[in-house]
Amino acid sequence: MELLTTNNVWMMICTALVFFMHLGFAFLEIGLTRQKNTINILFKNIFIITVGLLLYCLVGFNLMYPGDFNGFLGFAGFGLDSPLTDAGALDLAYNEGYTYWTDFLFQGMFAATAATIVSGAVAERIKIGPFMLFTVLYVGLIYPIAGSWKWGGGFLQTLETPFYDFAGSTLVHSVGGWAAVVAVCLLGSRIGKFKDGKLQAIPGHNISMATAGVLILWLGWFGFNGGSVLSADPELTSLTLVTTCLAAAAGGVVAALVSTLRYKNLDLTMFLNGILGGLVGITAGADQMSPTDAIIIGAVAGAIIVFAVSLIDRLKLDDPVGAIAVHLACGIWGTLAVGIFGNLASGAQFVSQLIGVASYAAICIVSSFIILFVLKKTVGIRVSEKEELEGLDAHEHGMDAYPDFRLNEH
Repeated sequence: MELLTTNNVWMMICTALVFFMHLGFAFLEIGLTRQKNTINILFKNIFIITVGLLLYCLVGFNLMYPGDFNGFLGFAGFGLDSPLTDAGALDLAYNEGYTYWTDFLFQGMFAATAATIVSGAVAERIKIGPFMLFTVLYVGLIYPIAGSWKWGGGFLQTLETPFYDFAGSTLVHSVGGWAAVVAVCLLGSRIGKFKDGKLQAIPGHNISMATAGVLILWLGWFGFNGGSVLSADPELTSLTLVTTCLAAAAGGVVAALVSTLRYKNLDLTMFLNGILGGLVGITAGADQMSPTDAIIIGAVAGAIIVFAVSLIDRLKLDDPVGAIAVHLACGIWGTLAVGIFGNLASGAQFVSQLIGVASYAAICIVSSFIILFVLKKTVGIRVSEKEELEGLDAHEHGMDAYPDFRLNEH
């Protein structure tokens, strides 16, 4: 009982840290975008976490963890009152690491993250209604079905050499990243981003807030990766936090260095996204890596950030916060790195990692395209030119994030 209590308390702390990450995402997104769209971005982020938790309770948890399952789709029933909870003692006998209820809440915090990644990539020009509907379908159905393929015991877990993703480089970050690519392609770039085929910078309005967001996300990753140990095992949780931090540090430093060499300026946003890239990169194998492995993985992720951002710009895709470079490109790298570094490194493991990456690319690209294409052809997904130029806060919310207060003059 004492072990269960200790493990469960640690898991609840990690759940709180992952929840805190949503504040980090919100700060990062509003900091890297323009003032006139602040309310819109905050509204989307609040919608994602609130509706995401409700959907995960109603259908997502039992889609993702359907019980006896080794295929592509399973379902244990609606709500949390599934057959698993019939036994009165289940809450104590559920798992040696944590209770049933803690498991639901911890996994539910992960579920909402996928749509948050998309939110940043489509910022400043997507209609709020269609985005909300996309969130309902993607978080409520696609994410848990895809997650069941590995974490729910599905076909990727039953490969001869099982696909490995410790905390979600692919299952969370790439799931959001693939949808972000599709959404950005269907949506088009912001007005003024490309003039006569040339890239034009659209600076964010509060880089201080973006910096705070990244530091909050780094802190939250202690729960994201540390909680994925699924117990308070002293050695494994400590190692996981060490590899997580070292990869983040290496990612930031290398991104800043490569960016400076390439563009001849000290770009803080590249530094920040390099930290996030290192965190995403280590997430797939944080429990399997040595400190040196973690530094290498983070360093490569930091370099990937710089070149991925450049490639996205050359393709004339408009991603205001760098979500595709961070979550997709570094998510793929981190997933493949499990087959190259650490305790699981082998040719067979690398092939399994490739199969996993390809499987998630297929379901995410196809499903997000169907959802967004139907929305585009029916209700439309992009705001009008006038709304975009004047700001979504005024037109979609009737509010100003920074109202101009003045003292009455007498």
